[in-house]
Amino acid sequence: MAALTLTACSGTDTDAKPKGSASKPGLTQQEKDELLKDAGIPPEPTGADRAELLSALAEINPDIVKHEDKAIGAAQNQCGAINRDGSRLDHWAAERFTYRDVTTTEAQGKRINQTLRRLGFCKV
Repeated sequence: MAALTLTACSGTDTDAKPKGSASKPGLTQQEKDELLKDAGIPPEPTGADRAELLSALAEINPDIVKHEDKAIGAAQNQCGAINRDGSRLDHWAAERFTYRDVTTTEAQGKRINQTLRRLGFCKV
């Protein structure tokens, strides 16, 4: 499972890039799962669900899934913004799915958001 990291955002924009992060050592898996759920972040998908998500993301931009774990983490974090009714969701999806040698546009970010919703991935 992806490492649990809670991030703090400034101001009222729930989609802002984190200013810092805090890990909570010593939490049980159940406590970690509950914190993620409270933040609107779904659990890491496995098996067929993981394959379906990666396949759908690859249809938008094949480069996104070159780094599968990053793509899954970005999808989970994007769900946190979606589930909190954040603003500028397309922009933040583009930011979250831009890493290493992968660039994602806002138009692709919009399609990512649509895909996450269509798949029901963001349900917690």
